[in-house]
Amino acid sequence: MLKNKFIKKCITFVKLCGINLNLTYMKTVKLFFGALALAAVSIIAAPSAFAQEDGNRDENGKIVRGPYLTNQFGDNWFVGIGGGINIFKDGGYKAALGGALDVNAGKWITPAIGLRAGYSGLTGAEWSENLSALGLTLNESKDMFKQKFGFAYLHADVMWNISHAIGGYKETRLWNVIPYGHTGLLMTYDRGDDAQNFMDKEFAMGLGLLNNIRLCERVDLTLDLRGILTSGRHHAAVGGVAGAVQVTVGASVNLGKTNWTRAANWHNPSDVDALAAAAASAAALTAANAALADEKANLEKENAQLAQANADLQKALQEAEAGLTDVEPAAFYFEIGQTTLSAKELAHLDFYLSNVLPYVKGKTVTVITGSADKKTGSSRRNQYLSEKRAQYLQNLLSEKYGIDASSFEVRTNIVTEGDAALGRAVVISFE
Repeated sequence: MLKNKFIKKCITFVKLCGINLNLTYMKTVKLFFGALALAAVSIIAAPSAFAQEDGNRDENGKIVRGPYLTNQFGDNWFVGIGGGINIFKDGGYKAALGGALDVNAGKWITPAIGLRAGYSGLTGAEWSENLSALGLTLNESKDMFKQKFGFAYLHADVMWNISHAIGGYKETRLWNVIPYGHTGLLMTYDRGDDAQNFMDKEFAMGLGLLNNIRLCERVDLTLDLRGILTSGRHHAAVGGVAGAVQVTVGASVNLGKTNWTRAANWHNPSDVDALAAAAASAAALTAANAALADEKANLEKENAQLAQANADLQKALQEAEAGLTDVEPAAFYFEIGQTTLSAKELAHLDFYLSNVLPYVKGKTVTVITGSADKKTGSSRRNQYLSEKRAQYLQNLLSEKYGIDASSFEVRTNIVTEGDAALGRAVVISFE
């Protein structure tokens, strides 16, 4: 219902502009204005539709718009063809419908900016109240002359993909809206047997709106609406400004690489190799650190075992020292009348002292010498022997075994009863 009202208003507007429409053209006109309405709706609805797209957002849901890497020269090319209608209008004539053919080729420089060159043309028509070079056929029902002419518009376009620019690049987007500006050379020439030879060339420019509907990766359905402004001299010496509107429906084929790589997702191959080498080096260091950690753990275990063994040894030594706190005294015997020990007794003395000296440091060395009883000698002689023997022991213990002389305590024990050999004994004790 809304569509029909829009078309009726457009037809009314055309009539107010002086354009005389034949009823045979009504269906074509409806098609034209339907396409025009679709193009208008595309402009209005595009921003909100783009904002709802998926696949063009970051992890926070924000639309990402670039930057993107520039592709190779052979990438992102396209060729297109389409057909439709055109309407010419200038100040001296009334508009009529003609057929349109559109052939083009272009390249996208970025996801949003592209260049295109093409041919647009085929036939043009206008109604004239006067006989002209291009209108020799009188339509009696209209009382007007039908001008028919051919035209060719060679143009270059600068395109802006507003879908990618506003909504962020998305390879699989269904609908891309692409405004563009164009300029080029418009040529008109005669058509029909009743026309005179005619050719004119004029500069032209204008704006357009291209709608690309994705069918697959390589093929798009296209709806192209183009407005053209040129001189009114394009087919007659009328002057002023002339205009044309073209609407074509066709297809576009994409060539080469069709997608784009976001700069943030690209890595230089040399950097990738460097990162791989760094990762390998890091892995080797990690393995080496793990081996060192294992070795450290083993060494710590061994140290703990050694510490425990040392503690056990110290404990054993302490226990041994505690067991040797009280050293038993030992007796050494002199031969009758002698003041030195025999070799046998000296060996006994050396064995005794080598075992007890490490445990008796700081103790007093007591030397008890015996004196023979009356049966073995006089008291004077026994006293002499006792003193000599005591002095002999002190010198021996001090010089040979390093016992401090100040730690000596000498006692004399006179044996009056019992075994006479006890009177020749010297007893060494540590207290």
